[in-house]
Amino acid sequence: MINVRSCLVFAFDLLAVLVAWVGAYLIRFNLNWPRTVHQDMVYGVLILLVVQLIACRWAGLYRGMWSFASLPDLRRLVRAVAVSLVAVLALALFGKSWLLIPRSVVVLYPLLLLVVMGGGRIAWRLWRESRLSPVSDAERRPVVVVGAGTAGAMLVRELARSPQWQVVALVDDDRHKRGLELSGCRVEGATVDLPGVLRRHQARHVVLAMPSAPAEALQAVTRLATKAGATLFTIPGLAELMSGRVAINVMRPVKIEDLLGRKSVRIDNDNVKAMLHGKRILVTGAGGSIGSELCRQLSRFQPESIVLLEASEFALYMIEQWFGEHQPDLPIVRLAGDVKDPARMAQVFALHRPQVVFHAAAYKHVPLMEIGNAWQAVRNNIAGTLTVAQAARDANAERFVLISTDKAVNPTNVMGATKRVAEMVCEVMQNGPGTTRFHIVRFGNVLGSTGSVIPKFQSQIAQGGPVTVTHPEINRYFMSIPEAAQLVLQAAAMGQGGEIFVLDMGQPVRIADLARNMIRLSGFTESEIQIEYTGLRPGEKLYEELLADAEETLPTPHEKLRIARPRPVPEGLYEALTVWLAQPPQEDAVVRAGLKRWVPEYQPRNPG
Repeated sequence: MINVRSCLVFAFDLLAVLVAWVGAYLIRFNLNWPRTVHQDMVYGVLILLVVQLIACRWAGLYRGMWSFASLPDLRRLVRAVAVSLVAVLALALFGKSWLLIPRSVVVLYPLLLLVVMGGGRIAWRLWRESRLSPVSDAERRPVVVVGAGTAGAMLVRELARSPQWQVVALVDDDRHKRGLELSGCRVEGATVDLPGVLRRHQARHVVLAMPSAPAEALQAVTRLATKAGATLFTIPGLAELMSGRVAINVMRPVKIEDLLGRKSVRIDNDNVKAMLHGKRILVTGAGGSIGSELCRQLSRFQPESIVLLEASEFALYMIEQWFGEHQPDLPIVRLAGDVKDPARMAQVFALHRPQVVFHAAAYKHVPLMEIGNAWQAVRNNIAGTLTVAQAARDANAERFVLISTDKAVNPTNVMGATKRVAEMVCEVMQNGPGTTRFHIVRFGNVLGSTGSVIPKFQSQIAQGGPVTVTHPEINRYFMSIPEAAQLVLQAAAMGQGGEIFVLDMGQPVRIADLARNMIRLSGFTESEIQIEYTGLRPGEKLYEELLADAEETLPTPHEKLRIARPRPVPEGLYEALTVWLAQPPQEDAVVRAGLKRWVPEYQPRNPG
């Protein structure tokens, strides 16, 4: 079937040869029609038409679409014209006996040919783009782009075709770019000039086109945009753009994770895959924030099966639904169960024989565990860990990984003290009989986890405030849930047994600053949504720590993981714990005294 468009393009290029050839002669003879070279012109153009046909096919000129003519098409065009130039030179040098070509025509013809062929393509693209954007500038929303680098240039070019957005200006802190233009859009100042640029163009939207910008720069732009009453968007990171997974114009609102400046994690996929591929895996607390993300990450490494153990029916249902939608071919086992139930744990291990166990089930909310629930925290966090660890050892599981917390370091609350004892349980298990390797991974708060401060702030902002912060100076370490889960897998893959892996949590974040940033990202100012300080809660301390005073760390091959060396576990811990955990429920004060016995650095604070 004949392609009409290809035929038209081919005809245009042949016409371009005729126009360029005749035009070169007209220029040569001062726009007077030459009377003596008719035969030479005809012979020459016939030969060049054949040459042009061959040259354009050889150069691949008809692979590109005129509507998207770009630099690769220009390079093909130059190659085709270069062939025509060589042909004209050959005719001028070796065809003197039967064909006379003026020297000026040898120079003028390829130049005119390049102008006609290239100009036609550019004109067609401009016409097509004007047709593809039927929306007038008045109907498009004005937007200011922050960043006039490569990403900014790509974004401006893409948004030029958008029916929704119109880039009216750019700002950039590089003074050498001031006053210059990108695709017709002028760089009108530095980042600090953003409010004035927005007012000048009556724009209400800002796009940050700096995928590698540090968190400080993003925070500064957020403050300026909020002050001007504008909404801030950002573009995908360079890794996503280079991989082709997303386009430059896929903009999204700036999230709190962006402002915290957590860099993407790179893990040794080969080692992790060697640990997980084809293995039977058990995740306790599989429906929780960390447990569910662990399950999602684990599914990437083609395990034989994943046993999902969860006490909450709804949480178990939600993670089951995720697998049904995203990993329908991966065998999963959905089990409701309590890690404190030895009979249920023995049954799970006997039936499914997991080879790798990730123990993420725990009570983790500090104030809730502090008053009236201390004994339940002991049973869930200590007895639950002991029960699952014993079952893993008895079933000869290869690895057992405990998800711990920074609150286990110099704890001031029941939750942190119970997690420290859980760590000690794993250390005892590592030194006991059996071949199971026990690892501990300790990290701080994860963004958006159940019961964390970020969902709470989001809810308070949605209700119009105030946003409640316990203390102006309180700070915490934060990382994203996927980052935490990936580092857990990396730590498990490199562990030899008995280590306490400490994740690099970066710099601590003041909770008050976190609240301010969330208010700004929601489009409000602090005068509209106020911050209210309520005082420290029971068991809460101002500063979290990742290492106790007596601990040291050793480096690992991964830059974001170190190994802590805690003080030795007291003699007789296992036997004493077994006796203690078998007792009936105890009052909070008795529980604290018991924890203090095993964790001398535990200093209860504001127990309530």
